[in-house]
Amino acid sequence: MGTYITKKRLAGRKKFSLVLMLEPLHTCNLACSGCGRIREYSETLRKQMTIDECVAAAEESGAPIISICGGEPLIYPGIGELVKRLNGMGLHIYLCTNGQRLKEMLDEFEPSSRLIFNIHLDGPEKTHDAIVCREGAFDIAMEAMIAAKARGFLVSTNTTVYQQTEMSEIERLLERLSKIGVDSHMVSPAFDYEAVRNGELFLDREGIIKKFRDIDRLARFPLATTPMYLEFLKGERQISCSAWANPTRNPVGWRSPCYMLADKHYDTYEELMEQTDWDSYGPGKDARCADCMVHYGFEPSAVLDPNKGIADVVRLAMWQMK
Repeated sequence: MGTYITKKRLAGRKKFSLVLMLEPLHTCNLACSGCGRIREYSETLRKQMTIDECVAAAEESGAPIISICGGEPLIYPGIGELVKRLNGMGLHIYLCTNGQRLKEMLDEFEPSSRLIFNIHLDGPEKTHDAIVCREGAFDIAMEAMIAAKARGFLVSTNTTVYQQTEMSEIERLLERLSKIGVDSHMVSPAFDYEAVRNGELFLDREGIIKKFRDIDRLARFPLATTPMYLEFLKGERQISCSAWANPTRNPVGWRSPCYMLADKHYDTYEELMEQTDWDSYGPGKDARCADCMVHYGFEPSAVLDPNKGIADVVRLAMWQMK
């Protein structure tokens, strides 16, 4: 990644993609309480991208990492072929799934250092099943992860912390996951945004800082989160939003400005990058961004910030090696 960033900067590019958020479809086999896609794209929920369109989007963005999300990618026809083609381009794939179909579909994929199954788990059984609105979903996802690890696949988890979430239960979850060999974990806050207004479920900025002050109790686990971002969540550091670094492409087009807000959709990546007024978004600029502290927008800044001191550079290097 460091070499890629250096090349882009030497080429004079101030804005470039690190991760492409690729949504081949928005259809899902769950209806999670925290999901905005089923509301935002209710009129085009059945629309899908072709495999060629997905590959073309990866080529357009030039991102070295592709996060295949949705919707539920494992109900996308040809998902195995899509992953094979993207891996064949030398790209690293995060296949984000709720895990409900993973175990039965493992034969569609080959273990690779450039493919990670990223499983959505929002806490232990009771908490997770309540968030995804389906009893037994946690157990199915756990069985799938155990099967995937037995077959030699890389597996990570993605956990969203809500108002009702206690960090102690996240700690218990990660302890359990470590016993089955899960490779890494992403933990981020559920903040209130336009498509999912729910004051009883989501956190404002003050609530996030209060909740994540206890995040250090998870430091013994392999967190796929930079130390700078964790300090940001605890209110110890300021980081600007760099949502442009992780563009979203879905069946409607290139979503602008970010994964959370959809003011417009563009036909091409270049139109997205050139016509979006990036400076008008972010906390203090757009009221809708006031509580946003999501990794999608702020983690890139922790990596890209040209003003990082030597201590931060060393910390990032040590974090990457770990």
